[in-house]
Amino acid sequence: MNPAPGRGSIVEGEFVFTAEDFRQIAEMLHAHAGIALNEGKAALVYSRLAKRLRTLGLSSFRDYCALVEGVDGVDERQKMTAALTTNVTRFYREPHHFDDLRDRVLPKLVERARAGGRVRLWSAACSNGQEPYSMALTVLSVLPEAADLDVRILATDIDPNMVAQGHDGTYSEEALEPAPVTLWRKYFNRADRGAWTAGPQLKRLVSFKELNLIGDWPMKGKFDVIFCRNVVIYFDDPTQERVWSRFVPLMNPGATLYIGHSERVAGPAASLLQTAGLTTYRLGAA
Repeated sequence: MNPAPGRGSIVEGEFVFTAEDFRQIAEMLHAHAGIALNEGKAALVYSRLAKRLRTLGLSSFRDYCALVEGVDGVDERQKMTAALTTNVTRFYREPHHFDDLRDRVLPKLVERARAGGRVRLWSAACSNGQEPYSMALTVLSVLPEAADLDVRILATDIDPNMVAQGHDGTYSEEALEPAPVTLWRKYFNRADRGAWTAGPQLKRLVSFKELNLIGDWPMKGKFDVIFCRNVVIYFDDPTQERVWSRFVPLMNPGATLYIGHSERVAGPAASLLQTAGLTTYRLGAA
């Protein structure tokens, strides 16, 4: 049985967790990652960060906040963000997007690539890599020689642990089951204990990088396809609008943006991006 809350604590547990502690953590998370936490998330914040307090040998959330806010808190700020971020992903999640990519978007891009042109796709919140590898499998299904052409997929995430997992590219057979079996068995190689690892063509197509969507974006070239799904839902409205607007200058004319099932493009970008299907947008003319 958990002890009763200490004086001023808003959550029962071994550590005192005050409203001020929650406010500070929410402000730091919003400033660092753009994620907005409401007071209803207090229990979740406590349960996830209490593990960090134990690991660090701290006795209070007040001490934890002081650590994260301090000059030496950069590493822990990243760990805090990772602990409070939900990395829900799966191969071919929201499969209608991959059908649209294959049937509507890729035919013109395949023609361009085979003529020597540049084709770029971006998974803007790639989690552990299942989304960008799904994109790569879809590309390979219509352009088997893609890795030998100027076709590349950028996969980015704020969590370095997720980026490392994606770069490793090893998944259980159960995780791969939503993908077309003929594709993943062709482009993934058997690994230990029933797992499968992304093969050389997938590894050449997909490049994993750490990136904060509300931080600096170093990319200079433009993209033909952007997947940014089920991440801005955690941002407040002004941050969402800012992210949508930042995508537009990085999109080629006719480029496609895929977003999550509960998300909608809003703000200045909404007048520039035309609806092209279910949670699918196109910049300008096709």
